[in-house]
Amino acid sequence: MTAALEVNGLSLRFGAVQALDDITFSVAPGELFALIGPNGAGKTSLFNLLSRTYAPSGGTIQYFGQDLLGLRAHQLARAGMARTFQNLGLFMPLTALDNVLVGRNHAMRAGVVAGGLRLPGARREERQAREAALEALAFVGAAGVADAVVGTLPYGMLKRVEIARALAMGPRVLLLDEPVAGMSRAERGEIAALVASLRGPAGPAGPDGLAGPAAGAMTVLLVEHDMGVVMDLADRVLVLDFGRVIALGTPAEVQADPNVIRAYLGEPLDLPT
Repeated sequence: MTAALEVNGLSLRFGAVQALDDITFSVAPGELFALIGPNGAGKTSLFNLLSRTYAPSGGTIQYFGQDLLGLRAHQLARAGMARTFQNLGLFMPLTALDNVLVGRNHAMRAGVVAGGLRLPGARREERQAREAALEALAFVGAAGVADAVVGTLPYGMLKRVEIARALAMGPRVLLLDEPVAGMSRAERGEIAALVASLRGPAGPAGPDGLAGPAAGAMTVLLVEHDMGVVMDLADRVLVLDFGRVIALGTPAEVQADPNVIRAYLGEPLDLPT
C-alpha cells in the first residue's frame, strides 16, 4: 500500500539554526498520526514543510507516491491536502459561510466572465459550493452561525468554522494544528469526537468529484499539546525534541519511552537519601 505521506531525511535550517534534522517517518492512508513535543521542538516547522510554506534544506516528501516538493503551496488544495492553523486564519469581516466558501475556490472552474454573466455552468458551481460549505458547517456543529460575521463569534466556534473550511476542500490528508487549544473541557471533548469521526467508512464523491466532509477515510496529522486528546485519538505518535525525532510508536509505547519522559519533565534529580 502506498503511504499517504513518506518523509525521508527532512531537514530545515535558518542560517545557523537547525530547526529540523533528519526527520523520517511514514503515514498510512486513513491513519491518525500525531506530532507532539515540547515548545520549540519543531512541530509547526514540520507542518510548514508539509504544506509547502517552507522549502526544506534537505530530504524528500512523497504524497501518495507523488513528489510533494514538486508542488507549490497553491496546488495542494487540488491535490487533496488541507490545513488548519494554530492561530486562526479566518477573514474576520466575512460571514462563517463566506469563510468556508473560500475553501471551495480550487473547485471553481467557471472563471470571472462566466460568473459575472451568471452563465448556467457558473450558477451550478456556485450552488454546489454553497451546498458543500453548508454541509461542512453542519458537520462541525456550526450550521447556526452560517450567516454570522466571524469576528463576532466566540473562540470555540471560530475553531469549528476553520475546521469546516478545511473539510469543505474535500481533503485526502488533513493537517490539524492544535485544534483544541484554548477550548473548555467540554469543547475539547466535542472537537476530539469530531476528529475521530473523520476516519469512518469512505463515502461517495460529490458531483464535482471531491469527497464531502463526512466521507471519512481521511488521513489526519495532528499537532496537539493536550496529551489526553492525543493518547485517545492517535494510532501512532511521533515525538520531536530540538528538531529531532526521539520516539515513534503507539501512544502506550511513547508514554513509556524514557526519552519522552525526559524531554517533557527534564532529567531526574539525583537527590541524596
